[in-house]
Amino acid sequence: MPTPTDYLKKGALRAIEPAISLLARNNVSPNALTTVGTLLTVAAAVVYATGHIMTAGWIMSATAFFDVVDGEVARRTGRSTVFGAFYDSTLDRVADGALMAGLTVFYATSPVHHNIYMVVVCLVGIIGTFLVSYTRARAESLGIDAKVGVMQRPERIVLLSAPQALFGLFWNGWVLMSIIILLTVTAWITAVQRIAFVHRFTQHPDSKPIRIVNDPVSPTPTSTTPPTKTAGMPASRRAQS
Repeated sequence: MPTPTDYLKKGALRAIEPAISLLARNNVSPNALTTVGTLLTVAAAVVYATGHIMTAGWIMSATAFFDVVDGEVARRTGRSTVFGAFYDSTLDRVADGALMAGLTVFYATSPVHHNIYMVVVCLVGIIGTFLVSYTRARAESLGIDAKVGVMQRPERIVLLSAPQALFGLFWNGWVLMSIIILLTVTAWITAVQRIAFVHRFTQHPDSKPIRIVNDPVSPTPTSTTPPTKTAGMPASRRAQS
């Protein structure tokens, strides 16, 4: 069943279709787009750390464009590669860590909004965010597609951009604190959901249909040409989140 995020993404794709077509026609490198998006996210993290929350939110809103177009351009230009998926997922982890680190620095150093409890929440959130991606990546290495959970990367990006761009430190910073707490809690819930999903599947592998990411075995075992080993390698640039 489509999620609200799916409908939001479809609407966003329609809105930026001219830009995607232009980039694809000019054969712009998807990896370059991924790199620019990550650099903008790191810049937003630095701005978060300095306490300019609303400005950082607007920068993050701009990074959402690159988060969408790199994969679309890769597909339209026929440049979806295994390395592209690996590179995209790796830089996503850099971006996720930078954002939460920036917020950690903000709460640790701000003379007005200094809050040791929020520093702890941010640190726990960093661990939870990395667990979300790790549990899926590890499941895929075992041949299981574990894209489940209440909070995946698109939702995290939306919550770390739009509310901050519109409200900043409104209500004495409680809007921002509420969002960070929500992201931290749901990240850990998502990680636990994926662990439980993999546990259920490994205990009862035939209980429900599931996409296996291993390549099919060649039906000619006597062939002298060894099969290509790509088991567990995602074809899509948005492979793990």
